[in-house]
Amino acid sequence: MSQSTTAPQILAPAGSAARSTQLQGIVLLLLAIFTFTLMDASAKHLAERYHPAQIVWARFVSNLLIVGIIFAPRLRSTMVTKRPVVQLFRGLTQLGSVGLFFTSLQFIGLAEATAIMDINPVLITLAAAIFLGESIGIRRIIGIGVALCGALIIIRPGAGVFQPAAVLPLIGAFTYAAGAILTRLAREDSTATSILWSAMVGTVLSSLAVPFFWQPIQTSDLWVFLMLGAFGTVAQALLIRAFALAEAAAIAPFGYTGLIWAGFWGWLFWGTLPDKWTIIGALIIVCAGLYVWMREARAMHRAG
Repeated sequence: MSQSTTAPQILAPAGSAARSTQLQGIVLLLLAIFTFTLMDASAKHLAERYHPAQIVWARFVSNLLIVGIIFAPRLRSTMVTKRPVVQLFRGLTQLGSVGLFFTSLQFIGLAEATAIMDINPVLITLAAAIFLGESIGIRRIIGIGVALCGALIIIRPGAGVFQPAAVLPLIGAFTYAAGAILTRLAREDSTATSILWSAMVGTVLSSLAVPFFWQPIQTSDLWVFLMLGAFGTVAQALLIRAFALAEAAAIAPFGYTGLIWAGFWGWLFWGTLPDKWTIIGALIIVCAGLYVWMREARAMHRAG
């Protein structure tokens, strides 16, 4: 007997209070993704003149300053964590994913880097099955494999146009997925604690490296460095609020809108458009990601 291909009921019924809340979550997620791509575009602009280590440092320092101001009245209590080792490694993975992604922007287009990085949702599914024991069927495994094939189409190893730097966002997607799993392991801590710890770990470690790569900041670039941190902090806050208002199953697919914005910024600021292989690979990644999401949503619907 063939299984129905109808998508499970994800959104709440129209006109209900829950539906209104979910729509708010979707809008906030769209704004978060838009703001994240502005941060990425700022990083690519700075990467034309500064070492990635300096850009990563600016990203985390400004993030820590803003977060520190927000949580100043309860800073000491917010720093207390029940899982310090987990939070430390979570901060390391976030530093790694940001560093790898920003470094790749020196060599490849924003759309290409974003498309490769966008395999992280399916990698999170795979990592959750391996490390958290969550069930995963053969169809989702196939979806994960297809997404990886999409990334390889963009990277094109062995082809004459292969750019080694394209591997960096792929590794960054793996470190991002590892961070997502560590976030689940640290769920006993508050969101504020996790945000503060990631900002602290990133700031401390990047501060150890940045003196070796420091370049004087031009006055005309100072505002870009400031906006880099502001965009990152605002995007993170919007993302957290979006997932607080709506279930991940209802809003996660909208995260792929970042590909559209990345392509737009690449065209607007650098006059570049992704080639046909990047577009094909990106479409494969998105379709595979949406398929895995639908399988997970159906599984949750049945379990509920």
